[in-house]
Amino acid sequence: MPARKRASLALAALIALAAPAAYADAPSQTRQAELLYRLRQDCGSCHGYTLKGGLGPSLLPTALKGKDDDTLVHVILYGMPGRPMPPWRFEVSRDEAFWLVREMKKGLRDER
Repeated sequence: MPARKRASLALAALIALAAPAAYADAPSQTRQAELLYRLRQDCGSCHGYTLKGGLGPSLLPTALKGKDDDTLVHVILYGMPGRPMPPWRFEVSRDEAFWLVREMKKGLRDER
């Protein structure tokens, strides 16, 4: 097998192994409800209760389009020093932060 093909297969295998760690299973239904409540209330207090923006920027899908998931998760977990965005790692796990990012990028339905 040519070296280039071996390298491509090795890279594909690494990506396949890394993906499940970054995108773990969704939280339980109960925890999802808690996270969505916190998103609407706690995050909404700065980002606007409709998440269209306020003190903080919009968290609607159009505003998040093209933004890197890892970067958004990092901001959720560690905040933005020197800015009003606090860290939430004491309350939200990395997997939960990834789930929140995916939910925000899909768009939140009002009935949740």
